[in-house]
Amino acid sequence: MAAERTHDRERERERERSMPRIRLDLPRERRSRLLPEYDPEAFGRLSERIARFLGTGRFLVWMTLTVVVWIGWNVFAPVSLRFDEYPFIFLTLALSLQASYAAPLILLAQNRQDDRDRVNLEQDRKQNERSIADTEYLTREIAALRMGLGEVATRDWIRSELQDLIKELEERRDLFPSGDERGRDVPDR
Repeated sequence: MAAERTHDRERERERERSMPRIRLDLPRERRSRLLPEYDPEAFGRLSERIARFLGTGRFLVWMTLTVVVWIGWNVFAPVSLRFDEYPFIFLTLALSLQASYAAPLILLAQNRQDDRDRVNLEQDRKQNERSIADTEYLTREIAALRMGLGEVATRDWIRSELQDLIKELEERRDLFPSGDERGRDVPDR
């Protein structure tokens, strides 16, 4: 048994020596893929351009002209030059193929637009939250200033206090008129 363990260990060491050492500080080599790689962002931009074109009047005019020319050619051209007879099966196939490609491209473009709208909505929501927080902060600051100003003597308040003091002094003078000027240390100037 001990000989078998030793033999197994030696085989293990040989296997480790024969295999290349995997380095963890280097990126792995790219695996070959069966399907070609593509850039989803570039494909999305292309699908949006196609979807925008499919939604224009120019596309409708070109599509209408194509169908009219197709039908006109296959009805009025000599029989030997016609390539799609009356039920226009090939035209139906071409229009079906165009529709089968247009629908997913339009959906892809709509999904990308929804993603952009979602991001914009989230950014607007965050901006609104910041604006509300700023407004609430400014409202609190204004309230604090008003409370602080309530304790500060304003010009109108001082004026009214001085007027009240003048009236009070006049009333005292009327109540206690002094006929002689005794008791004054300094004569009036």
